[in-house]
Order: sequence, then C-alpha cells, then structure tokens
Amino acid sequence: MPSTDRSLPADDVPAGPLTSAQIAAHAGVSLATVSKVVNGREDVAPETRALIEDIIRRHGHRRQKRAARPAAVLELVFRQIRDSYHIEIIKGVQRVAREQRLAVVLSELQGRPTPGHGWVEDVLYRRPTGIIEVYSVLTDTQSGQLRSRGIPFVLVDPNGEPAHASPSVGASNWSGGLSATRHLLQLGHRRIAVITGPEHALASRARVDGYRTAMDTAGVPVDPVLVRLGDYRSEEGLRHARELLRLPDPPTAVFACNDALALGVYRAAAEAGLRIPDDLSVVGFDDLRPARWTVPPLTTVHQPLTEMAATAATMVVKLAQGQPLAQSRVELATELVVRDSTAPPRGERGS
Repeated sequence: MPSTDRSLPADDVPAGPLTSAQIAAHAGVSLATVSKVVNGREDVAPETRALIEDIIRRHGHRRQKRAARPAAVLELVFRQIRDSYHIEIIKGVQRVAREQRLAVVLSELQGRPTPGHGWVEDVLYRRPTGIIEVYSVLTDTQSGQLRSRGIPFVLVDPNGEPAHASPSVGASNWSGGLSATRHLLQLGHRRIAVITGPEHALASRARVDGYRTAMDTAGVPVDPVLVRLGDYRSEEGLRHARELLRLPDPPTAVFACNDALALGVYRAAAEAGLRIPDDLSVVGFDDLRPARWTVPPLTTVHQPLTEMAATAATMVVKLAQGQPLAQSRVELATELVVRDSTAPPRGERGS
C-alpha cells in the first residue's frame, strides 16, 4: 500500500498536467511505481494503480521531453475477425497508413464487446500512434486512461453508445433500413420479415427502426412474428428463415440486417424448394464482395466500410498530430444496390 505521509494537500497540487515526480509525491509512492503505471506495467498493486490513475485522470500527466516517441503504428482492434466486413475495414486503414508511413497492427477481442483486463496496460506499453476500435466500445476507465496518456482513438461502427467525447465513424443505418424496406413495399410485398443483428448493437437497432418506419409510413402493420432477433451470422439467418418459411402465412420477402444473414436465408429457401426471387425476395445489408456472386446476385444496402475505416484512420492521425477534429461523430451515407434477388410477389406480377 502507498504511504500517505508524503502526499500533498489538494491545495498544493500545481495547476496543469503533473510530471511523474509530482504524481509520485502526491500519491506517496516512488517515481518507479508511477513510471510502471504510466507505461502499462502490470506489477503494481491494484489499489496503488487505482490511486495513480485517479490522479492522472483528475490532473493530467506531462511526459518528459526525453520520453520515448509513440511507435509509428496504427492499432486496429476488432471484436473478432471472420469475414469480408473486416477485410474492407483493414483495406481502408491500410490506405491511410501507407500515406502516413505507418504500420498497421491487428488485435482481436475474441468476441468481447469491450476490451478485457490488461488490454489498456498492453496498449500503454506499446504506445501506438493511435487506435481504431471496430464494432466495440471502450469503458469510461479505458477511454480515460488512453486520453491521459495522449493516445488518440476513434470508434468505427460502435456496438454501443460511445461516450460524448469519444470520436466515432458510422453509416446511415436508419436510412439504409428504410430504403431496403421501401424497395420491397414498392414491389408490392406486404408480408416482409426482418432478421436483425444483436439487440445491443446500435447499428442493428437503427436498421430495424428504418424498417418499422417504412412499414408504418406505408400503412402496413408489422406482424411481431416476422421480426426475428439474430446476431449477424449466416447460421442465424438459416435458423430464422427456416422458421419463417414454415409459418402458416410465411413472408414473401425478408430484409436481412447484414449480408451474412441473407446468405442463411438463401440456404433456407433452397432447402424449402423455393426460388429467389420468384418465391421469396431477399435484401441484405453491407454489400460485401460475395453479395454480387450469390445466385442470384443479392440486392443489398451498400455500407461504405472502406471509407468509414479510412475516415477513422485520418481522424486518428489528425488527433496524434495535435489537430482538432471538425466533428467528433461522422456518419457516411448508405445506398441501396438493386440486383436480382428482389421481384414483385407472385400475385403482383403482370402476365
């Protein structure tokens, strides 16, 4: 436990960020202990670490001029890496990294919605130029630790509500859900099912809100049995579509809230002996490369993932250079791409 006899009264704390020596004096610990915390070392008692982090959070930390410069690295952190979505993100970050002569390092959270214990300490030890966090959200403590060390970060497509001060980049998910559903309504569909992403994901909720708005505006009631909670995996699209197609009054169209779910719907339709779009229309979301190679090619909402990632990387570089951001939240437009997986329902087709 840190001793308290060397602690400074609150009134004696200097204005502005504190040096490591001043933090050590205020906390009643050694300079070496402060250095360990500042640089992400783990061999510090939790109580002592919490005390030092609290002082840094309240007063800031002024690094010495001789301190090591940040590594010329952009750290790209994924919740998990599994499909073309992540490849498009990587491409966007790499494009900016090449222009800035930076390397890109990939990290995976193994499916966790927020980084786990020890993640921040590892980042503080590496001291990257900046961090791009994809489809996850930092805790308030983690955000505060990064800010206090001058390590900028930007969130891409965060799955939760980012803190007000956390810069983020996303897409117009509500408009995308609206345009996908309106397209099906304009073709004459009324029994339109939706297979969502995770309930906690803001992007998924926005897409479903767009679906509901389109249905409500058209005066078409939303049948609760046609709203299915998924998790962005093809297996979930398959499972839900099987159940939907076995209903006494099955849907004539499905809006899948990402392309992976849509692929699951394709398989369920094939198992049921149905043809797309003759017997069932399908719309996806993302417009990943496989969408144009499915049979038939998938109608989907284009989400500019590469541009989103490049925008986030540019924001991180600006922050690392001490430049202010024009806006902390950037939202890029989505666009419906009509291919061959949608058509009027059988009863609405002309001869």
